[in-house]
Amino acid sequence: MRIGFIGLGNMGGPMSLNLLAAGHTLTVYDVRKEAAAEQVAQGARLASTIAEVAGNSDTVITMLPTPRHVEQVLLGDGGLLAAMAEGSTWIDMSTSVPAVADRVRAQAEPLGIRVLDAPVSGMAKGARSGMLQIFVGGDGEDVARQRPALEAMGDPERILHVGPHGAGYAVKLMINLLWFCHLVATSEVLAVGAKAGVDLEVLHRSLVASPATSNFLQSDVLSVLHHGDYDESFAMSLACKDLGLAVDLAREVGVPVELSALVEQVYRRGRAAYGDLAGEMIPMKLYEDVAGLELRLPTSQSAAREVHP
Repeated sequence: MRIGFIGLGNMGGPMSLNLLAAGHTLTVYDVRKEAAAEQVAQGARLASTIAEVAGNSDTVITMLPTPRHVEQVLLGDGGLLAAMAEGSTWIDMSTSVPAVADRVRAQAEPLGIRVLDAPVSGMAKGARSGMLQIFVGGDGEDVARQRPALEAMGDPERILHVGPHGAGYAVKLMINLLWFCHLVATSEVLAVGAKAGVDLEVLHRSLVASPATSNFLQSDVLSVLHHGDYDESFAMSLACKDLGLAVDLAREVGVPVELSALVEQVYRRGRAAYGDLAGEMIPMKLYEDVAGLELRLPTSQSAAREVHP
Protein backbone atom coordinates (compact mmCIF):
# COMPACT_ATOMS: atom_id res chain seq x y z
CA MET A 1 0.00 0.00 0.00
CA ARG A 2 1.07 3.60 -0.62
CA ILE A 3 0.67 5.21 2.79
CA GLY A 4 1.31 8.71 4.08
CA PHE A 5 1.93 9.33 7.77
CA ILE A 6 1.69 12.75 9.43
CA GLY A 7 2.85 13.14 13.04
CA LEU A 8 6.00 11.30 14.13
CA GLY A 9 5.92 11.74 17.89
CA ASN A 10 6.18 9.15 20.67
CA MET A 11 3.37 7.12 19.12
CA GLY A 12 3.46 8.04 15.43
CA GLY A 13 7.19 7.48 15.09
CA PRO A 14 7.21 3.76 15.95
CA MET A 15 3.84 3.19 14.26
CA SER A 16 5.23 4.50 10.98
CA LEU A 17 8.34 2.32 11.34
CA ASN A 18 6.12 -0.73 11.68
CA LEU A 19 4.37 0.19 8.43
CA LEU A 20 7.78 0.26 6.74
CA ALA A 21 8.74 -3.07 8.28
CA ALA A 22 5.54 -4.58 6.88
CA GLY A 23 6.60 -3.57 3.36
CA HIS A 24 4.34 -0.60 2.75
CA THR A 25 5.56 2.37 0.67
CA LEU A 26 5.67 5.29 3.09
CA THR A 27 5.75 9.07 2.78
CA VAL A 28 6.10 10.94 6.07
CA TYR A 29 5.75 14.49 7.35
CA ASP A 30 6.33 16.19 10.68
CA VAL A 31 6.84 19.84 11.57
CA ARG A 32 10.16 18.68 13.06
CA LYS A 33 12.10 17.29 10.11
CA GLU A 34 14.57 15.60 12.44
CA ALA A 35 11.72 13.42 13.75
CA ALA A 36 11.74 11.58 10.41
CA ALA A 37 15.43 10.64 10.42
CA GLU A 38 14.91 6.97 11.26
CA GLN A 39 12.01 6.59 8.85
CA VAL A 40 14.06 8.09 6.00
CA ALA A 41 17.01 5.88 6.88
CA GLN A 42 14.73 2.85 6.51
CA GLY A 43 13.36 3.91 3.14
CA ALA A 44 10.54 6.37 3.75
CA ARG A 45 10.17 9.48 1.63
CA LEU A 46 10.20 12.75 3.59
CA ALA A 47 7.63 15.21 2.25
CA SER A 48 8.28 18.93 2.51
CA THR A 49 4.55 19.76 2.67
CA ILE A 50 1.33 18.14 3.80
CA ALA A 51 0.04 18.30 0.22
CA GLU A 52 3.06 16.32 -0.95
CA VAL A 53 2.06 13.52 1.41
CA ALA A 54 -1.36 13.36 -0.24
CA GLY A 55 0.14 13.35 -3.71
CA ASN A 56 2.20 10.24 -2.95
CA SER A 57 -0.38 8.25 -0.97
CA ASP A 58 -3.60 6.34 -1.41
CA THR A 59 -4.10 6.25 2.37
CA VAL A 60 -3.00 9.01 4.75
CA ILE A 61 -2.75 8.43 8.50
CA THR A 62 -2.62 11.26 11.02
CA MET A 63 -1.37 10.87 14.59
CA LEU A 64 -1.55 14.36 16.11
CA PRO A 65 -1.65 15.85 19.63
CA THR A 66 -5.06 17.57 19.72
CA PRO A 67 -8.29 17.98 17.74
CA ARG A 68 -7.14 21.50 16.88
CA HIS A 69 -4.04 20.09 15.18
CA VAL A 70 -6.15 17.55 13.31
CA GLU A 71 -8.48 20.23 11.97
CA GLN A 72 -5.60 22.49 11.01
CA VAL A 73 -3.78 19.72 9.11
CA LEU A 74 -6.90 18.63 7.25
CA LEU A 75 -8.71 21.89 6.60
CA GLY A 76 -6.13 24.68 7.04
CA ASP A 77 -4.31 26.54 4.28
CA GLY A 78 -2.38 24.00 2.24
CA GLY A 79 -4.20 21.29 4.14
CA LEU A 80 -4.40 17.60 3.45
CA LEU A 81 -8.00 17.28 2.34
CA ALA A 82 -7.70 19.66 -0.60
CA ALA A 83 -4.75 17.66 -1.97
CA MET A 84 -6.18 14.14 -1.56
CA ALA A 85 -7.35 12.29 -4.64
CA GLU A 86 -10.77 10.81 -5.22
CA GLY A 87 -10.88 7.28 -3.85
CA SER A 88 -8.18 7.86 -1.24
CA THR A 89 -8.67 7.33 2.51
CA TRP A 90 -7.89 9.41 5.57
CA ILE A 91 -7.40 7.49 8.83
CA ASP A 92 -7.13 9.58 11.96
CA MET A 93 -5.46 7.66 14.77
CA SER A 94 -5.26 10.65 17.10
CA THR A 95 -7.26 10.84 20.31
CA SER A 96 -9.77 13.37 19.05
CA VAL A 97 -13.52 14.07 19.02
CA PRO A 98 -16.30 13.18 16.58
CA ALA A 99 -17.12 16.83 15.87
CA VAL A 100 -13.80 17.51 14.11
CA ALA A 101 -14.06 14.41 11.92
CA ASP A 102 -17.68 15.34 11.13
CA ARG A 103 -16.52 18.69 9.74
CA VAL A 104 -13.82 17.00 7.68
CA ARG A 105 -16.12 14.25 6.44
CA ALA A 106 -18.75 16.80 5.34
CA GLN A 107 -16.18 18.12 2.88
CA ALA A 108 -14.46 14.81 2.12
CA GLU A 109 -17.43 12.67 1.10
CA PRO A 110 -18.51 14.87 -1.87
CA LEU A 111 -14.91 14.53 -3.13
CA GLY A 112 -15.02 10.74 -2.94
CA ILE A 113 -12.55 10.59 -0.02
CA ARG A 114 -13.11 7.90 2.59
CA VAL A 115 -12.73 8.62 6.32
CA LEU A 116 -12.03 6.38 9.32
CA ASP A 117 -11.36 7.26 12.96
CA ALA A 118 -9.02 4.70 14.50
CA PRO A 119 -7.52 5.84 17.83
CA VAL A 120 -5.26 3.45 19.69
CA SER A 121 -4.49 2.08 23.13
CA GLY A 122 -1.26 0.52 24.35
CA MET A 123 1.05 3.49 24.94
CA ALA A 124 4.49 3.87 23.41
CA LYS A 125 5.43 0.28 24.28
CA GLY A 126 2.56 -1.05 22.19
CA ALA A 127 3.42 1.33 19.36
CA ARG A 128 7.00 0.03 19.28
CA SER A 129 5.97 -3.63 19.36
CA GLY A 130 3.22 -3.21 16.76
CA MET A 131 0.69 -4.63 19.20
CA LEU A 132 -1.59 -1.65 19.74
CA GLN A 133 -5.29 -2.05 20.31
CA ILE A 134 -7.15 -0.08 17.64
CA PHE A 135 -10.78 1.09 17.81
CA VAL A 136 -12.12 1.87 14.35
CA GLY A 137 -15.19 3.91 13.53
CA GLY A 138 -16.56 4.07 9.99
CA ASP A 139 -17.82 1.97 7.11
CA GLY A 140 -17.11 -1.75 7.43
CA GLU A 141 -15.88 -2.11 3.85
CA ASP A 142 -13.39 0.72 4.38
CA VAL A 143 -12.17 -0.97 7.55
CA ALA A 144 -11.62 -4.23 5.66
CA ARG A 145 -9.70 -2.48 2.88
CA GLN A 146 -7.40 -0.77 5.38
CA ARG A 147 -6.81 -3.84 7.55
CA PRO A 148 -3.31 -4.56 6.13
CA ALA A 149 -2.15 -1.13 7.32
CA LEU A 150 -3.90 -1.46 10.66
CA GLU A 151 -2.44 -4.92 11.26
CA ALA A 152 1.08 -3.56 10.69
CA MET A 153 0.56 -1.33 13.73
CA GLY A 154 -1.80 -3.29 15.95
CA ASP A 155 -2.61 -6.69 17.36
CA PRO A 156 -4.85 -8.33 14.71
CA GLU A 157 -7.03 -9.84 17.44
CA ARG A 158 -7.60 -6.43 19.01
CA ILE A 159 -8.38 -4.31 15.96
CA LEU A 160 -12.04 -3.68 16.66
CA HIS A 161 -14.62 -2.15 14.35
CA VAL A 162 -16.65 -0.42 17.07
CA GLY A 163 -19.34 1.28 15.00
CA PRO A 164 -20.03 4.18 12.65
CA HIS A 165 -17.99 7.34 12.21
CA GLY A 166 -17.03 8.82 15.58
CA ALA A 167 -17.45 5.61 17.54
CA GLY A 168 -13.70 4.99 17.60
CA TYR A 169 -13.06 8.39 19.15
CA ALA A 170 -15.80 7.88 21.74
CA VAL A 171 -14.57 4.41 22.77
CA LYS A 172 -10.99 5.65 23.13
CA LEU A 173 -12.03 8.63 25.26
CA MET A 174 -14.10 6.38 27.53
CA ILE A 175 -11.18 3.95 27.95
CA ASN A 176 -8.86 6.80 28.89
CA LEU A 177 -11.44 8.25 31.25
CA LEU A 178 -11.93 4.96 33.09
CA TRP A 179 -8.14 4.41 33.32
CA PHE A 180 -7.63 7.86 34.85
CA CYS A 181 -10.48 7.17 37.32
CA HIS A 182 -8.80 3.89 38.26
CA LEU A 183 -5.55 5.73 38.91
CA VAL A 184 -7.06 8.36 41.18
CA ALA A 185 -9.13 5.81 43.13
CA THR A 186 -6.14 3.47 43.52
CA SER A 187 -3.94 6.34 44.68
CA GLU A 188 -6.41 7.27 47.39
CA VAL A 189 -6.88 3.70 48.58
CA LEU A 190 -3.17 2.89 48.75
CA ALA A 191 -2.27 6.16 50.46
CA VAL A 192 -5.02 5.84 53.09
CA GLY A 193 -4.36 2.17 53.77
CA ALA A 194 -0.60 2.62 54.06
CA LYS A 195 -1.01 5.69 56.28
CA ALA A 196 -3.31 3.64 58.51
CA GLY A 197 -0.42 1.25 59.08
CA VAL A 198 -1.23 -1.60 56.68
CA ASP A 199 1.85 -3.11 55.06
CA LEU A 200 1.78 -1.94 51.44
CA GLU A 201 2.54 -5.38 49.99
CA VAL A 202 -0.24 -6.92 52.05
CA LEU A 203 -2.66 -4.15 51.09
CA HIS A 204 -1.87 -4.44 47.40
CA ARG A 205 -2.10 -8.25 47.44
CA SER A 206 -5.44 -8.06 49.28
CA LEU A 207 -6.87 -5.62 46.76
CA VAL A 208 -5.76 -7.77 43.83
CA ALA A 209 -7.41 -10.82 45.41
CA SER A 210 -10.66 -8.96 46.09
CA PRO A 211 -13.77 -8.27 43.99
CA ALA A 212 -12.41 -4.71 43.63
CA THR A 213 -9.40 -5.81 41.58
CA SER A 214 -8.62 -4.33 38.16
CA ASN A 215 -5.98 -4.52 35.47
CA PHE A 216 -4.68 -1.22 36.82
CA LEU A 217 -4.11 -2.76 40.27
CA GLN A 218 -2.64 -5.95 38.86
CA SER A 219 -0.34 -4.38 36.31
CA ASP A 220 -0.24 -0.67 35.55
CA VAL A 221 0.32 0.60 39.10
CA LEU A 222 3.42 -1.57 39.48
CA SER A 223 5.58 0.89 37.54
CA VAL A 224 5.14 3.32 40.43
CA LEU A 225 5.17 0.78 43.27
CA HIS A 226 8.33 -0.95 42.07
CA HIS A 227 10.27 1.75 40.25
CA GLY A 228 8.80 5.18 41.05
CA ASP A 229 8.10 5.48 37.32
CA TYR A 230 5.19 7.84 36.64
CA ASP A 231 5.30 7.14 32.86
CA GLU A 232 6.77 10.24 31.27
CA SER A 233 6.15 8.74 27.83
CA PHE A 234 2.67 10.27 28.09
CA ALA A 235 2.76 13.80 29.44
CA MET A 236 0.31 15.39 31.86
CA SER A 237 -0.54 18.02 29.26
CA LEU A 238 -1.91 15.26 27.03
CA ALA A 239 -3.63 13.44 29.89
CA CYS A 240 -5.44 16.64 30.87
CA LYS A 241 -6.35 17.20 27.22
CA ASP A 242 -7.91 13.75 26.98
CA LEU A 243 -9.82 14.19 30.23
CA GLY A 244 -11.14 17.54 29.03
CA LEU A 245 -12.31 15.97 25.77
CA ALA A 246 -14.07 13.16 27.64
CA VAL A 247 -15.88 15.56 29.97
CA ASP A 248 -16.78 17.79 27.01
CA LEU A 249 -18.23 14.78 25.18
CA ALA A 250 -20.35 13.94 28.22
CA ARG A 251 -21.64 17.50 28.24
CA GLU A 252 -22.47 17.33 24.53
CA VAL A 253 -24.53 14.16 24.93
CA GLY A 254 -26.22 15.43 28.09
CA VAL A 255 -24.86 12.96 30.67
CA PRO A 256 -23.81 14.41 34.07
CA VAL A 257 -20.36 13.13 35.05
CA GLU A 258 -19.56 14.46 38.51
CA LEU A 259 -16.90 11.83 39.24
CA SER A 260 -15.17 12.32 35.89
CA ALA A 261 -15.12 16.08 36.39
CA LEU A 262 -13.50 15.60 39.81
CA VAL A 263 -10.87 13.25 38.37
CA GLU A 264 -10.12 15.86 35.72
CA GLN A 265 -9.51 18.43 38.47
CA VAL A 266 -7.17 16.06 40.33
CA TYR A 267 -5.18 15.71 37.11
CA ARG A 268 -5.11 19.45 36.57
CA ARG A 269 -3.85 19.88 40.12
CA GLY A 270 -1.10 17.35 39.38
CA ARG A 271 -0.19 19.24 36.23
CA ALA A 272 -0.02 22.51 38.14
CA ALA A 273 2.14 20.94 40.85
CA TYR A 274 4.60 18.96 38.71
CA GLY A 275 4.45 20.50 35.23
CA ASP A 276 3.21 19.79 31.72
CA LEU A 277 5.84 17.14 31.05
CA ALA A 278 5.30 15.11 34.22
CA GLY A 279 4.14 11.55 33.57
CA GLU A 280 0.48 10.61 33.31
CA MET A 281 0.68 8.74 36.65
CA ILE A 282 2.04 11.72 38.56
CA PRO A 283 -1.30 12.31 40.37
CA MET A 284 -0.25 9.35 42.54
CA LYS A 285 2.51 11.60 43.86
CA LEU A 286 -0.10 14.11 45.01
CA TYR A 287 -1.39 11.48 47.42
CA GLU A 288 2.10 10.37 48.40
CA ASP A 289 2.98 13.97 49.27
CA VAL A 290 -0.21 14.53 51.27
CA ALA A 291 0.24 11.27 53.19
CA GLY A 292 3.98 11.79 53.66
CA LEU A 293 4.65 8.36 52.14
CA GLU A 294 6.42 6.92 49.14
CA LEU A 295 4.28 4.08 47.87
CA ARG A 296 7.02 1.63 46.90
CA LEU A 297 7.42 -2.12 46.73
CA PRO A 298 11.16 -2.73 46.19
CA THR A 299 12.43 -6.18 45.32
CA SER A 300 12.47 -6.89 49.02
CA GLN A 301 8.70 -6.10 49.08
CA SER A 302 9.12 -3.69 51.97
CA ALA A 303 6.25 -1.53 53.14
CA ALA A 304 5.64 2.05 52.14
CA ARG A 305 8.43 4.33 53.32
CA GLU A 306 7.46 7.32 55.41
CA VAL A 307 8.89 10.57 54.11
CA HIS A 308 9.85 13.27 56.61
CA PRO A 309 10.18 16.86 55.47
